[in-house]
Amino acid sequence: MTDVHAAPVTAPTGSTLSQLVERSWERIGEGMLIFEDQRWTHAELGARARRFATGLRESGLRPGDRVVVCMANCPEVGVAYHGTWWAGGATTPVLFLLSESEIAHVLRDSEAAFVITTPEFLPKVQTAAQGVPTVRGIVVAGALPAAAAGPAPGAAGGTAAGPAPGLPAVLDFAQLESAAESPQVARQPSDLAGLLYTGGTTGRSKGVMLTHDAMSAAAWAMTHASEQDDDLRVALLPLPLSHVYGLTVSVMAVHAATPRTSVLMRWFDPVGWLRLAEEHRAQVSAVVPSMLQLIMTQPMEDYDLSALRRIASGGAPLPAQVAEDFKRRVPGVEIHEGYGCSELAGGISAAKPGTQRPGSVGVAMPNVEVRIERPDGTVADPGEDGEICARGPMLMTAYWNSPEETAYALRDGWFHTGDIGHQDADGHLYVVDRIKDLIIRDGFNVYPRDVEEAMLTHPDVALCAVVGRPDPRRGEEVVAFVQLRPGASATTEDLVAYGRSQLAAVKYPRDVRIVDAIPLTSVGKLDRKALRRTV
Repeated sequence: MTDVHAAPVTAPTGSTLSQLVERSWERIGEGMLIFEDQRWTHAELGARARRFATGLRESGLRPGDRVVVCMANCPEVGVAYHGTWWAGGATTPVLFLLSESEIAHVLRDSEAAFVITTPEFLPKVQTAAQGVPTVRGIVVAGALPAAAAGPAPGAAGGTAAGPAPGLPAVLDFAQLESAAESPQVARQPSDLAGLLYTGGTTGRSKGVMLTHDAMSAAAWAMTHASEQDDDLRVALLPLPLSHVYGLTVSVMAVHAATPRTSVLMRWFDPVGWLRLAEEHRAQVSAVVPSMLQLIMTQPMEDYDLSALRRIASGGAPLPAQVAEDFKRRVPGVEIHEGYGCSELAGGISAAKPGTQRPGSVGVAMPNVEVRIERPDGTVADPGEDGEICARGPMLMTAYWNSPEETAYALRDGWFHTGDIGHQDADGHLYVVDRIKDLIIRDGFNVYPRDVEEAMLTHPDVALCAVVGRPDPRRGEEVVAFVQLRPGASATTEDLVAYGRSQLAAVKYPRDVRIVDAIPLTSVGKLDRKALRRTV
């Protein structure tokens, strides 16, 4: 079955992101960004971005150059993105939690011209950039360490002195931003706007090439998937902006019909989320499921969350028990699941208001087509599991310098996600699991999500992650890592018995390991890759 979303297909095309930003300010007036004790209007941030663009150009940025952004959340992330586009470059967001070797791979593979970071990550970025010949400067937003600071860039385009021989020059973000505004560099909508590196679960991460039109189409689809609910004007943003989510959020404002207020967290913590939601009367927040689980370990009832109307959950399947428990503790809130990937700029499906179905990640977003393929490439029937495939105007151009992997992923014009799922007769999509996470025990398929959802119904379990380990008799054995709620007393024997009572004999975990904390990836997903290394 192929499902084509029935929403209007009038997404704007034919403009660069910088052009769309300029028009949005004229159309909707002033939005607001709140960060810690600072408040910025979108117009103020736009002026900063245009000045920063001039500073980048004077420091040597050329049209088409890649600029790596490796920062904790702060207003300067958006300034860096829009400034890079204004100057004609392409943004490459990199999560600051990556290792030096992972960052070095991105710098070398992308042939990055500049890296933008914050002081706490400067040593790691410098180590990663050492010996990468294309990197002409590391721009630091915040107070420069004394050992790194050098002469400020000159008006004619000089650069700061590097901190040591063999390292790129260190530039002051504020100094670049002190330049005068200049006209935007002419680019085409089909030019590269974003180069996003995937998580690298099967080796070195790959660069996903997204054009201006593709990123605009994804942001438009995400904006219109919720049917433009103009009453939800205060959003709490805990997810990292140096990620496909943050990059797309940075573009979504250009398609908004009304001004919005965004409350930005430097990084997520459950107490901080609750405090900010209460303080700013947040109405909507986008999270990954593990964030909801951590929030629910706190005394939520001590905070006034009465303004909260919608939670958008994505990045990983949301356990049904978690959704039910959260809605019970915050009456009146809706939880909308969505689904996406970097190769489609983050957007594939989303639940429409009032149409959520338990376990579903919604229907295809506007202009997106979704189909389920059997292993032989034929289209699966409604309700039949297969590989989730998608296509639309936000689809990547290719993987950077990876023609063979591009050809494999983009077969017949469809992107093959590597996820298992099915659609019902009405086109609602259900994600079952990652193909690579599938456990085969005694010849039977065991999906980790099924086991995790069952274990999470135990009142003592806060988080659960399931992986397979090699077993000479069974092929693989099911291993459940469990993080208990504060004050819980369940033992491994208790949890094995509980699993046996809830799951079929082939599925329940014989090996349960209670841990202090389940490892999460840099975007808050269960880190099954790390757990597999321990079994």
